[in-house]
Amino acid sequence: MMKKHRNLKLGIFTGIVLTFAGVILAQTAATPTKTLIVNGKSAGAVAREIDGHTYIEIEALARSMNGTVTIDPDRILLTIPVTVANPVAVAANVPANVPAKVVKRDISPDFRRAAIAELSDIREWRGAVGAMVTYGLAASDQTASDYHDRCEDGLNEASVAVETESDGRALELLKREFENMNAWANQILAERKKLNGARTVTANSLQNDHALAGITACGRFLSAMIVSGDFNDDGSCH
Repeated sequence: MMKKHRNLKLGIFTGIVLTFAGVILAQTAATPTKTLIVNGKSAGAVAREIDGHTYIEIEALARSMNGTVTIDPDRILLTIPVTVANPVAVAANVPANVPAKVVKRDISPDFRRAAIAELSDIREWRGAVGAMVTYGLAASDQTASDYHDRCEDGLNEASVAVETESDGRALELLKREFENMNAWANQILAERKKLNGARTVTANSLQNDHALAGITACGRFLSAMIVSGDFNDDGSCH
């Protein structure tokens, strides 16, 4: 008797679950999807209205804005690239009723952290290449690639962190420093692969290297400028 009673309760519970699931499926199937338009670009029919609320597929939203989405067990990380507008256009399009303090022109804290980390990586790269010249070390494609890739990743992180006009202008100088460092490192690697040891046997070769001097001077200027939080320019970075 107890067994029959237990089976009856189980049957009733199962029926309720199946009925509820059927209702949910019916509602979902009956809910029309809407096309999401982001900045004039269609992301497809990825928006759905349920119970008066609009839900959007986050992966489609990220794709429409050239971003990325990472889904972890305890969080969803959405990264959207930031495009720095023309400073004149930014100033011209600020509504008259927006307080002046909203238009940020100093270097933002997030960009400052990313840029300082990038400059540190570039200094380490510069030191490794300099050691190769000083001690006549053999060229290593893997090591060179590792330094390049790490600094390129750091530059991308700094690009994502751009918030203000000064961030954008500082980023351009940071890119120039990376490009100059990459060009100098490639030149040294090419010489090493050809077994050209002229730099190693020549006294003070690094001290007399104009390209290296410019990279070093620009790096020092950028470090001081970014830490100060106020954008400035310097000829060593051009």
